[in-house]
Amino acid sequence: MSPDDPAREGVLLLHGIARSPAAMRPLERTLASAGYATLNLGYPARRCDLAGCAEAIAPAFTAFAARVKRIHIVTHSMGGLVARVLLTRCRPDNLGRVVMLGPPSQGSEVADALHRLSLYRRFFGPAGAELVTRRESALEARLGRVDYPLGIIAGHRSLYPLASRLWLCGPNDGRVTVARTRLDGMADHIVLPVAHPTMMRAPRVRTETLRFLMEGRFSADNTDA
Repeated sequence: MSPDDPAREGVLLLHGIARSPAAMRPLERTLASAGYATLNLGYPARRCDLAGCAEAIAPAFTAFAARVKRIHIVTHSMGGLVARVLLTRCRPDNLGRVVMLGPPSQGSEVADALHRLSLYRRFFGPAGAELVTRRESALEARLGRVDYPLGIIAGHRSLYPLASRLWLCGPNDGRVTVARTRLDGMADHIVLPVAHPTMMRAPRVRTETLRFLMEGRFSADNTDA
């Protein structure tokens, strides 16, 4: 985390499932170079459900938000769902903008196919089982509705050709289809030639993330035609 400065804007970064804060370091460096204070948090993605993940980071998020002028959020993959639960639970008055990279906003067909397998459940834990496309009403309520400025970056390159061929119908990043990244209420959406596990490092993704935080929109060169 960067030094406290109440005049600075801050960004909370949340990694995806089975990842760590190290996955978000390239984005963190980009944001810090642009003058943002950053909080790159880890959370128990493989041990807790989405609500438990949000509960684990809520105190640090609330304290950080209180120390900056405005608080933004940047997430990857399941981190976007954790952020939605977090904002439903403890949304700060100084919330700014939110950028989600490859979020399974409407779930993933990969989770549909694998979530009943014991190996999948052991590796991805309770939260992994919540990444399915058909969700219980209680989980939908915890995710809440989007009434904040949200930009979503989707990918259409895959490093998982088997998963893309078997389960993902339409353009996808190997884990989530472009269509299922979308959310009602989002402010902007862009599709880039990036893959799910590596999109955080892509220069264009970092540039578009910064643009949305600063301007509330992605570039006019939007491949999501």
